[in-house]
Amino acid sequence: MSETHPQPARDDLKAVEQQPDILAEIQAEVAQDLADERPPAGGPAYQLVSALVVLAFGLGAAVLAWGYGLGSLRRPGPGLWPFVVSVLIIVLAVILLAIGRTLDDTEKFTRASLLVLVGAATFVGLGVLLPLVGFEIPAVLLGIIWLRFLGGESWRSTILVSVLTTAAFYFLFLYALSVPLPHLIAL
Repeated sequence: MSETHPQPARDDLKAVEQQPDILAEIQAEVAQDLADERPPAGGPAYQLVSALVVLAFGLGAAVLAWGYGLGSLRRPGPGLWPFVVSVLIIVLAVILLAIGRTLDDTEKFTRASLLVLVGAATFVGLGVLLPLVGFEIPAVLLGIIWLRFLGGESWRSTILVSVLTTAAFYFLFLYALSVPLPHLIAL
């Protein structure tokens, strides 16, 4: 009897070895799907343009921060930390300029790339409207535009998240942090 027991165990082992590795198949399928959805590669010119845009942004932010006044480390002015972040952005842009031509991870601009510009423009719009109509209306509108039109969320979740997020930031900035934001609703 003991001689017949090892035989089924070997057969089971062979059957397990012959079964395909499901996890490996799923990983290969997901990797293929991601490769199919990825926009075409942009090349070195896109790296160079991106680095120059980031460099211009960093330089502009540094000039603005300098205008606010840097102060000193013991008594920092309002522009000190924005200036430090701007210098970091400048350094990273210069590094990207130096090594960017050897990288191949850029993507060509597509219609989906415009979503980033729309998101940035609506954020600037928030900044423009904030002193005119207060915090609440621009913040809710920003949430609606980002969630519904840029993110494709349902109207129910868009309204719910926009209103709750605005309320959370309202209480955080006005009451918890005592930031004097312009606002319409006074509680």
